[in-house]
Amino acid sequence: MAVEELHQVATRLGRVQLRLSGQGPLLVCWPSLLMDGQLWRAQAAHFGGRYRVVSIDPPGHGGSEALRGHFDMDDCAEVLREILDALDAPDCALLGNSWGGMMGGVFAARHPQRLRAAVLMNCTASAVGLRQQLEFLLLAGLLRRSRRAPDWLVRRAVRAFAGETSEREKPAVVAEIRARVAAADPRSVHWAIRSVVPYRVDQHARLAEVRAPVLVVAGAEDRTFPVAETRRMAEAIPGARFEVLPGVGHLAALEAPERVNRLVEDFLREADPAFAG
Repeated sequence: MAVEELHQVATRLGRVQLRLSGQGPLLVCWPSLLMDGQLWRAQAAHFGGRYRVVSIDPPGHGGSEALRGHFDMDDCAEVLREILDALDAPDCALLGNSWGGMMGGVFAARHPQRLRAAVLMNCTASAVGLRQQLEFLLLAGLLRRSRRAPDWLVRRAVRAFAGETSEREKPAVVAEIRARVAAADPRSVHWAIRSVVPYRVDQHARLAEVRAPVLVVAGAEDRTFPVAETRRMAEAIPGARFEVLPGVGHLAALEAPERVNRLVEDFLREADPAFAG
C-alpha cells in the first residue's frame, strides 16, 4: 500500500485536509456529509499503485477547518479547483459520494477543462422537498447548540447511510459509520447540513453542460436517495452511464469496496487513456 501523506490547503471554505498516496494521474475523492476522507481507504489502497489518490476531508469535517457559515455547490466546486491549483494539477478524475457527487456535477459543468472523468455515487441533482427542508433546518439548529455529536444523530446516520444488507450482515460497516459520525464537530457540520440539504437547489438543467465522461452509481438499498432520483440525475448528463449496485446503501465505497473498485477501474480505463496503465 502506498504511503499516505497529510496536507492542508487554504480554500474559500477554510483549510481543507488532504490524504495523498501513490503516483500517476490524479484521482480526487470527495465523501458524503458526516464522513471524512477515510471513507476512501479501500480505494486509496487499490488505486494508489497506479494513480495519485487524493482523499479529501471536506470542509468542516475530519482534519479540515471548522465551517463558519453557509455555502453552496459552486463554492464547493471552487474548493476543488483551489485544491487542484495547490497541487499544481491541471485536471483530475473525480470519485464523489453524495455531497461529493452533487459537487462533482457542478464542477464538471463549471470547470470542464479540469475534469477528465467522474464517477458520481449515491447522489442527486434535485432540490429538497418542503417537508425534508423543514426537518433538516430543525436538525441543523439542534446541532448548532450541541457540544458533541448526539446519539440521535449517530442512530439517524446509520439508518440513512447503511443499506438493509449492511445493517444485517456487515457490523464493521455499521461500526465505521457510528465512529465517523460520533467524531464529527456538530457546530461545524450543522453548516454543512444546512447548505447541502435544506438549501440545495435543482441542478438538472446545468448538468446538460457536462462534457466529461461520467458514470453515475446508485445503491439499490439507498435510503437517502432512491434509485429513480439518482437515475434522473444520470439522464440529465449527456452520455452518462448509470449503474445500480444490489445490496448496497448510501456509502457504496465502504459497503462494497471490491465491487466499487472494479467498477471505477473499468470505467476510468475506458474513459481516459491516462488511466489505462
